[in-house]
Amino acid sequence: MPTQTTTHTSLHTPIPWHILGAGSMGALWAARLSRAGFAVRLILRNQARLQAYEAAQGLTLVEGENCVLLPIAAQTPEADEPIARLLVACKAYDAETAVAQVAHRLTPDAEIILLQNGLGSQQAIATRLPHARCIFASSTEGAFREGDWRVVFAGHGHNWLGDPQPGAAPAWLEELQRSGISHEWSQNILSRLWRKLAINCAINPLTVLHNCRNGGLKAHRLEVDALCTELSTLLESCAQPEAAFNLNDEVHRIIDATEHNYASMHQDVAQGRRTEISYLTGYANHAAISLQLAVPHLQHLHQRLCAHLLHRGLPCN
Repeated sequence: MPTQTTTHTSLHTPIPWHILGAGSMGALWAARLSRAGFAVRLILRNQARLQAYEAAQGLTLVEGENCVLLPIAAQTPEADEPIARLLVACKAYDAETAVAQVAHRLTPDAEIILLQNGLGSQQAIATRLPHARCIFASSTEGAFREGDWRVVFAGHGHNWLGDPQPGAAPAWLEELQRSGISHEWSQNILSRLWRKLAINCAINPLTVLHNCRNGGLKAHRLEVDALCTELSTLLESCAQPEAAFNLNDEVHRIIDATEHNYASMHQDVAQGRRTEISYLTGYANHAAISLQLAVPHLQHLHQRLCAHLLHRGLPCN
């Protein structure tokens, strides 16, 4: 398979984007960066996945009526190419283990962009790799796989990136701009991630337990409101008042705007896939326990969800 080359010029050798996790979001980023002429390397799980990818001759991006095959270079974690810029697009429960497999390849000044749902996995990776710059990311973009190595850009959204440690915005944000990846550098990325976690806690588990689309939660408004009240108190107790502001109103706005959609957790359960429960309701409940904060509705929700997952033969961690 040909090595991906860049079409833009630079006084320095361009730094390739290594992308760990070739699911929907990883593939979406890889496709747009490659299409704009930037060097991209997909890191695939093992040799068998690499051979399957090479047989497909690349990654296909479907966007509206347009469909393009991009022969992006790929490798396994065992490759010897140094990694200076790593986008981690694995599920939260896979992220730390996946990064550990390529940790020996990271350059001393490596930057890692962590694109996971919930909270917990990002901090675990940052602790494991204290010398790397870990940038946390939150996205509202939508994508799904239409098959192996074929990703559909389903919903234009926005990406927020930020460093929980003080620091300047990285120069490579300009590459996102040129790739058509809508983004913003956030000075308080943790607030944004906490806000998204709270919204997911108020919507996703209930759609699983009531087996409904997002709009089905309109029939369970009191349950949603009780969760939002506790989650708002939790956010304020975690020194995230901005994340708590008007949480209840935004949750109901999202339920209305996405009433015909199935939440991602509902999709995971319906398809027999592991959920990210530990990084959503699990993380929120642990935070409440550490603060000795009573959140009975949130605690009961987590317990009900665990029981439901176990009944379906799925892990509850």
